Amino acid sequence: MRTEIYRVLFEEELFVIVTKITEISKARSKVYIDYEFAFVLYKGELRLYHIKEEQEIAEEDYEELMNKVLPKRAKLRSMNLLKNKEYTENQLRNKLRLGFYHEKIIEEAIAYVKSYHYIDDVRYTAQFIEYNMGMKSKKRMEMDLLKKGIDRELINSTFEELQEEDIQENELVMIKKLVEKKHFDARIATNQEKMRLYAFLYRKGFSSENIKKVIQTAEYYD
Repeated sequence: MRTEIYRVLFEEELFVIVTKITEISKARSKVYIDYEFAFVLYKGELRLYHIKEEQEIAEEDYEELMNKVLPKRAKLRSMNLLKNKEYTENQLRNKLRLGFYHEKIIEEAIAYVKSYHYIDDVRYTAQFIEYNMGMKSKKRMEMDLLKKGIDRELINSTFEELQEEDIQENELVMIKKLVEKKHFDARIATNQEKMRLYAFLYRKGFSSENIKKVIQTAEYYD
């Protein structure tokens, strides 16, 4: 069976013709229009709007689906996701894409939840850094936030607002704890042992400067 959807213009009216419907689960199917994937509908909606392969979708039904039914569903999906977990804007957008929503509908849903501050990348970044400050290095937190889709400039400005001195001191404390767990003593350690420890700490995301301070400065040892 052909896998395209096409539109034909006849007597100044636009007819939307479906030429393929593919089942993605027992409840939902993909509908293709204009040679491209258009949207996902539930089986009951296919029946309600009389959507069948090689048949026209009524213009008012098409408009209702694109402007009311699917945007409302995307907003509800966003709200349900945010009930259980806080997402960055990028993470939520990707979640909606996995649900096969059109980009226009995704942007509408994102704008909706942002208007109520249900997603807020500024708040998310600050909370993430504050929560992880005593457990992760600055570099590791930066990498994690970048993976979540947070803008680098926002990350840097948030670090600055949370005071670089506090972050620096936290890193030194974390490095010292890791060094102590390895029973490392700089006074008797060989160069090879120091290099191994340095490499271990660097992989954790700590800065070279802070690693050297802990390893080489005697005041950090009893």
